[in-house]
Amino acid sequence: MLRHGLWKLCPVVLDQDLPRQFRGVKLKESDMGNVFCNNLEIPPPKGPNAAGCTDFMMDHTVQGSFFRLYYPCQKTDKSELPNWIPSIEYFNGLADFMKINRTFGERIFNFLFGSFKIPAYLDAPFSANEKCPVVIFSHGLGAFRTLYSCICTELASQGFIVASVEHRDQSASATFTLQQKYEMETTNENSLKTSLTDTLVREWMYYRSLQQGEQEFPLRYQQVQQRADECVRALQKLADINSGLPMENVLHTQFDWKTLENSMDLGRVAIMGHSFGGATVIETLAREAKFKCAVALDAWMFPLKDEIFPQVNQPIFFINSEKFHWPANIKRIKKLDSSDIERKMMTIRGSVHQSFPDFTFLAGNLIGKLMKLRGDIDPAIGIDLSNKASLAFLQRHLGLKKNFNQWDHLIEGNDENLIPGTNVTLLQSAI
Repeated sequence: MLRHGLWKLCPVVLDQDLPRQFRGVKLKESDMGNVFCNNLEIPPPKGPNAAGCTDFMMDHTVQGSFFRLYYPCQKTDKSELPNWIPSIEYFNGLADFMKINRTFGERIFNFLFGSFKIPAYLDAPFSANEKCPVVIFSHGLGAFRTLYSCICTELASQGFIVASVEHRDQSASATFTLQQKYEMETTNENSLKTSLTDTLVREWMYYRSLQQGEQEFPLRYQQVQQRADECVRALQKLADINSGLPMENVLHTQFDWKTLENSMDLGRVAIMGHSFGGATVIETLAREAKFKCAVALDAWMFPLKDEIFPQVNQPIFFINSEKFHWPANIKRIKKLDSSDIERKMMTIRGSVHQSFPDFTFLAGNLIGKLMKLRGDIDPAIGIDLSNKASLAFLQRHLGLKKNFNQWDHLIEGNDENLIPGTNVTLLQSAI
């Protein structure tokens, strides 16, 4: 497919336009099937419910709330799967984040990923037999609200309502607000009379790179504060929806938000996040006691100040990849160790930092390895272990009456593909 498709699509590609990992790489014909495969997909969820999804934006400014909502749904004849990448601007944002040429990035990302769908039915009717526990999800640096659907759809299929926040702190590859724009329009073809029309147009916000000579910590610390605010705000919006308060979704989706009235169990609320989202989890727990527990996937602890750790009083489960962590990061995680509150950690053998987002399923083996989107473990096995262990931990600390406790042994790292705790060696003096 590469020789017949990509180079015809991008006939002029300079070596410097490519990501660093590809410069000078020579591909053999035998590698082609591993580069672009037509049978790749985000795995469908395994729970007893179909998963639905819709987008919500309350207040169209940067102070508002923007998230992708996943929920148990009723599939209908009109149900469709949404695009994994919502619009072309997100391809541009990914190109900026990876520091590659936008024109090339847009073409290759669209070619590679433009046809993939999320395994959840867009705007399908909400359907659940009981009140749903709630999870707020925080994405990593350079990601956005749709990139963790393999996790969020699984939770929805198991009966959770999940709000995957799209952060507006300039840590996302791309996001948008809606800005008011006034346009003149004629009121009658035969009349010179005109009127002002007030419309909302998308104002795009892209990833902010560090400036030359800029220290990273002040920026990341400021961002994690905003991220935590956005997670708390998302929960507040869900509480308002649950209470039946009138809501205006400025995105005007087809989903009937009134069906969510009294549908959520707001006494059973958790937060999850990946990488920078893992730091966001810790910051959010410290400021909002309504979150009863958390799951942090490959938490990047750098953006946090040490004084935040004693303020965190909820159980936390750290699920780590084998290749991401280093002693200083693990040392900071261990500052959260407690004799009274459960703080657990496990590591997935053969996994990498990008084993948690959907990209790991959508790149062939060769590209996946070159771009560090895949480790040595089968991506489906890795995410299945992570999802099952997360569900077991959520049941334990949200008091759910489910059968997720069948996976309690995974919390302890008891599986051939798991390492209890961490694979990173710490000197005793560093602990």
